[in-house]
Amino acid sequence: MTQTVSGLEFKQQLSDHAKSAQERAAVLADPGFGNHFTDHTAVVDYSVDADGHGSWKNARIEPYGPIQLDPAAAVLHYGQEIFEGLKAYRHADGSVWTFRPEANAARLNRSAARLALPQLPEQVFLEAVRELVNVDKDWVPDGDGESLYLRPFMIATEAFLGVRPAREVSFRVIASPAGNYFGGELKPVSIWISHNYARAGQGGTGAAKCGGNYAASLAPQLEAEANGCKQVLFLDPHNDDAVEELGGMNVFFVFRDGRLVTPALSGTILEGVTRSSILELGRERGMDVQERKITLDEWRSGIASGEISEVFACGTAAVITPIGILKDEHETIGSADAVPGEVSMSIREQLLGIQTGVVADTHGWMTRLA
Repeated sequence: MTQTVSGLEFKQQLSDHAKSAQERAAVLADPGFGNHFTDHTAVVDYSVDADGHGSWKNARIEPYGPIQLDPAAAVLHYGQEIFEGLKAYRHADGSVWTFRPEANAARLNRSAARLALPQLPEQVFLEAVRELVNVDKDWVPDGDGESLYLRPFMIATEAFLGVRPAREVSFRVIASPAGNYFGGELKPVSIWISHNYARAGQGGTGAAKCGGNYAASLAPQLEAEANGCKQVLFLDPHNDDAVEELGGMNVFFVFRDGRLVTPALSGTILEGVTRSSILELGRERGMDVQERKITLDEWRSGIASGEISEVFACGTAAVITPIGILKDEHETIGSADAVPGEVSMSIREQLLGIQTGVVADTHGWMTRLA
């Protein structure tokens, strides 16, 4: 079976070792997050010919398994890679949908431009996701808060040790059944303030979704965990300790007077798809939505005075997660007794409702995959 899109034919080579229905059911009973993977992967190759013309080719669905790379592959030496994250949701009628995939396709290409990787046609991105989900649709869970997490990524595969953009690249999509990102009952999380580390800098790759940004967050993340926190907050020490983002999520503030505030994009903050969706939903609610500089001092004083009534983090994996405590070695901001805020939970319910088909999609955000 083949599917032609943007001049490419997606060919299918199905696995001879797919999980049985019983094995799959055992995984779906407790999927966790990122622990198990479906039976197949989508792949599209890219190469530059002798005349300098690059093209995408050899689109296929193949069995999930190890990737064979030359030890000199550029991704292993220069970190030339990017990735995305989106989810597939099973609706009540059994159909499978995803949320704003065109936004992920566009962001992948923005990241590609920053990492000197080739642009991938949006239609190819969408069809790769669709083809994989169609083949592995039985892996999409239907439990409350569950989904099939999709991970598209692009890596430089050319075997060459010169420092230049790779001329051979692989785009792939893998999938993993997912439960609650933080596990268990939704409750406010504790966040560690990083004063010694930076996730990204001006002119760097902060606005791109690339592995190096996440690698840079791991040491402070370990510091956060050692201090009983779930995530780490990065600040800009050269800009009055302006709030940037968490290790993998954007941050929002709900003010008592109805303002909804998030740090403005500055080249060091990833433009989250969930972030942009929340901004739109906030405006529709009549809230005063602001993208602006917000400092640690404003966070501290706002919590103390009650002017800031709620703080939450957002991202594809966790959707919306309330923040209860912000702390470092010297202070604690917020309360361990904090409960999820009314506005945070209302927006979360609306967003999840749209994604799962319970709330009408008036924005055209949902795309059917299977």
